[in-house]
Amino acid sequence: MELLKQRIMQDGRCYPGGILKVDSFINHQMDPMLMYKIGEEFIKRFSNENINKIVTIEASGIAPAIMVGYIMQLPVVFVKKKKPKTMENMLTTVVHSFTKDRDYTVCISNNFLTPDDRILFIDDFLAFGNAALGIVDLAKQSGAHIAGMGFIIEKAFQDGGNVLRKMGIHVESLAIIDSLDDCKITIR
Repeated sequence: MELLKQRIMQDGRCYPGGILKVDSFINHQMDPMLMYKIGEEFIKRFSNENINKIVTIEASGIAPAIMVGYIMQLPVVFVKKKKPKTMENMLTTVVHSFTKDRDYTVCISNNFLTPDDRILFIDDFLAFGNAALGIVDLAKQSGAHIAGMGFIIEKAFQDGGNVLRKMGIHVESLAIIDSLDDCKITIR
């Protein structure tokens, strides 16, 4: 997706340790027109999948997931990082955050993730694949089928994409970063 790649090169910032900041247009301040184009691109890439629900994990995946759900006219469910006291029929798994270097117990009600669901998981970043593997675990617990996983940005050098693809999951990344060595952004 050329528009996204241009924006990463223009406004993305690199930090030591393989961190790419895109907080001025994706995950803190958002560009809604870019998000809409991102939603359209995901829909194109997953058009052959029979999807009936969009799933994401809070918080940065919510905006692109809502765009996809809005355009496809499908419900959007987000996996929560804090267990609400009122959640019924809770499924949980542990996810490690690369950016924050901590583990989260994430949860979703199996009222909203069922064996009838063919889900498209949408998130902002794919690095080591920890959040995505958490979704795989939650889908397994609920009996839901993962029709695909879409990521705005994949950091190919951190191998999460390879792990998911080897599992047979249809993965689409709109921009693939091959390297952040010496804080130079190299996009495939």
